[in-house]
Amino acid sequence: MTRLLIADDHPLYRLALTQAVRGVLPEAVITEAEDLPGVQAALAGHPDTDLVLLDLHMPGSHGLVGLASLRAEHPGVAVAMISAHEDPATIRRALAYGAAGYLTKRADLAELQAGLRAVLACEEWLPPTLREAVANAPAEPGDRETAARLATLSPQQFKVLTRVAEGRLNKQIADELGIQERTVKAHMSAIFEKLGVRNRTQAGVLLGSLALVDPAREA
Repeated sequence: MTRLLIADDHPLYRLALTQAVRGVLPEAVITEAEDLPGVQAALAGHPDTDLVLLDLHMPGSHGLVGLASLRAEHPGVAVAMISAHEDPATIRRALAYGAAGYLTKRADLAELQAGLRAVLACEEWLPPTLREAVANAPAEPGDRETAARLATLSPQQFKVLTRVAEGRLNKQIADELGIQERTVKAHMSAIFEKLGVRNRTQAGVLLGSLALVDPAREA
């Protein structure tokens, strides 16, 4: 049985997505989350989830950081991005960091269902009206290399990296993850080597490059 997780902080849009999913997979098991910690908790409880529909801008997600964290911690789970924003360069970046597709919030029911069918069939999906623009959008310098380097991190190493980027100290990270401080240090050494950085600041900057400003929340 197909299991999906709908992750969006707007209840009405979660309802709309649920209806779209039911039109394609009436028997699907659907779970909902309103922020990234909720997504991570849901996946921890159901690692057999087939697909996450992840809002690009939701509490805790930080643009593409949320996508990268889910791809690192749950590589067997497909993640399709959802957003009201249709910037071709952003969509191209999302694909570079492992998104299975990109759904826009202005899509009608037929388009949403077409996108769901494609992603569940392991096909990359982009809205038809945006495909040419995305193909012609300039690539962000370093995205391909950064994505490849991040993909080499283990799930635990990525958890450590996200906490380093948030300014946590080794002892705080150890307490949060339930591991010893020397284990955190070992992870840090491996992270520096895999990412090609020399210190915590550079590691945090690299991950921070995935963060995106939400146009809807700009002053």
